[in-house]
Amino acid sequence: MSVNGEATRDEDNTDEPGWEVDQDDDWALAVIATVGRQLRLRRESVEMRVGDFAAAVGYGEDLVYKIESGKRIPRPEYLDTADEVLNAGGLVAAMKEDVKKVRYPKRVRDLAQMEARAVELQLYDPVNVHGLLQTSDHARALFRMRRPRYAEEEVERGVAARTARKAVFERDSAPELSFVQDEWTLRRQLGGRPIARQQLEHLLVIGELPHVEIQVMPIDREEHAGVDGSIEVLKFEDGTAVGRSPGVANGRPVTDPRQLRILELRYGIIRAQALTPRESAAFVEQLLRET
Repeated sequence: MSVNGEATRDEDNTDEPGWEVDQDDDWALAVIATVGRQLRLRRESVEMRVGDFAAAVGYGEDLVYKIESGKRIPRPEYLDTADEVLNAGGLVAAMKEDVKKVRYPKRVRDLAQMEARAVELQLYDPVNVHGLLQTSDHARALFRMRRPRYAEEEVERGVAARTARKAVFERDSAPELSFVQDEWTLRRQLGGRPIARQQLEHLLVIGELPHVEIQVMPIDREEHAGVDGSIEVLKFEDGTAVGRSPGVANGRPVTDPRQLRILELRYGIIRAQALTPRESAAFVEQLLRET
């Protein structure tokens, strides 16, 4: 099971808590390898075998092996418990800050970093309630509907990543956020009626924030400029911007002024065709009464 107490076993099948490390994410691999090595050295310094340590922290040996060998991202509660068991005086728990930076997939981290720098966000999602507007339960229901099915740990990692992005609403210098949602994305009771009601109530709360505008595109509109799919435009303080839409550059992020103008033109027309923010709030309230 081990060689000189080192974590060497790597079994793929486990249902224990934690997250797999993305193998194409070099920074995350380096951070988690360092965290795992420090955990192993701490455990060995107090002459505690893997089995004894696993029993003390309340997790299986498989998870301990994977974390110590840098193949598994430890959750915050694991590090807190390990700190107590190893009498580390907070040094192990402090590694939560390092893990926090890489616990989500690279593409999610990159998006969150851009959202954190943006001074204005223009967002249209014709398929689902936009990720920044989703409640945790709604996001969880969506992840569980993916096919092929996600493992439960992948579901929870996705929910945690999506929830972390909501820090954009709480920044001291909060950006201006504009959302347009197609009516049918609000009518679907994904996850069941209680979750759907909670999601609608959340939209009403978020829509009251002074820097947030939420608009609904009614189903009965005879003209709709969003037929080419979702639109994202993020503007930054230095005057630069980045945008993305399936209808422009095959969905790749664009910074070219001409392509950005196309996205902003489409978004502006979508907003003009949608209900006003006040009308949209009244619409959501009515939908809530019907749900």
